[in-house]
Amino acid sequence: MNAYKVKKDITSDRAVVADDMILTTDMPTSAGSKMLEGYMSLIGSEALARLEKAGYPVCGKASVGEFAIDLLGESASNGALVKDGKIKNAAAEIVLANEALAALCLDVNGYVRRASAQSGLVSIKPTYGTVSRYGTVPVACSGETVSLMARDSDICAALLAEIVGHDDKDGTSLSSEECLSTLASREAPRRVALVSSMCKDIDENVKAKLDRAVDTLKEQGIEVCVIDSEIIASSRPAWNVLMSAELCNNVSRYDGVKYGYRAESFSNIDELYTNSRTEAFGELLKTAIIFGSETLSTENYMKVYDKCLRVRRVICEEFARIFGEFDAVIMPACSKLDYSEEEVKANRFVAFEENFYTAPASITGLPAVVSGSVQLVGKAFSEGMLLSVAKMLEKEDR
Repeated sequence: MNAYKVKKDITSDRAVVADDMILTTDMPTSAGSKMLEGYMSLIGSEALARLEKAGYPVCGKASVGEFAIDLLGESASNGALVKDGKIKNAAAEIVLANEALAALCLDVNGYVRRASAQSGLVSIKPTYGTVSRYGTVPVACSGETVSLMARDSDICAALLAEIVGHDDKDGTSLSSEECLSTLASREAPRRVALVSSMCKDIDENVKAKLDRAVDTLKEQGIEVCVIDSEIIASSRPAWNVLMSAELCNNVSRYDGVKYGYRAESFSNIDELYTNSRTEAFGELLKTAIIFGSETLSTENYMKVYDKCLRVRRVICEEFARIFGEFDAVIMPACSKLDYSEEEVKANRFVAFEENFYTAPASITGLPAVVSGSVQLVGKAFSEGMLLSVAKMLEKEDR
């Protein structure tokens, strides 16, 4: 599989690649799905337009897993990207090969942060609402965030400065003042919390990266304290419910009528809907749709969906409590740094298990940075501080 969905003839050392969840008017956007194969959008991404205006041309589109809910892109309709038997992420591979300065991605279920950790890159997921989601394929609108992935923190900071800002076209966009506060300060934190309950099932390689990161922070005069929080560890099931419910609603528009894949064989409108979605959607997406539909049913709405909304509030309150004492929280971004093709095929729901590490920042909308193959989550609008830590950790990881 080629990592590029479409490649423009652009060789600028400032070129960026967009993942296939970012809408473009001059290149197809498929969201990794047969349903949208060859789809040409009438609107483009606001974030991508801001980068182009700032002198960062788009060199192409990187393949993603179907609607970006999988592990690293293995559920893409055009197949997984595999090297030496290991699943790789297309956008990360393009950046690693120096074919693009950075990648603009939509972090739906944590793939951007996992890919960064496993590839030794730096990524930044901004505070929810500070970067416009206008011109992206909607999946889980209450938590998905336009994010950046690059070789170092300085590149992430430079590009983030261009894309943050209020956008009237995005109903979730925050005020200009709040958006611009994200990079107001790059002072290092004084105290960082290591959440022990998030580190129980990581392998030796991830543990070594985490230990190295903790040692580096301590060498820089930053106090690192071990805490425990089962509340933060409960983010995964709550996020899986909310994400699947929102996904179920968002993909209902793909019915084979207005645009997208249409089945050739059908005798009535119900068969058109059913056959088109059955033939065009992959197994993981179908499972998430069924789960989301069941979650939103009359029987389960209050006892499952509404309960997870309340759990989200409790998780936000727990982070607020922690940030009363600490400036950031450090945790893994994934349980291991390599996934074999056989492992992923054997457990097709691995992405819904691995988001144990990425769900806390997704469900709360808090900013998160990955550097040195570990993840740091900060309070809202603390991107500048997180990137200062990323700069410390990236030096040690090289």
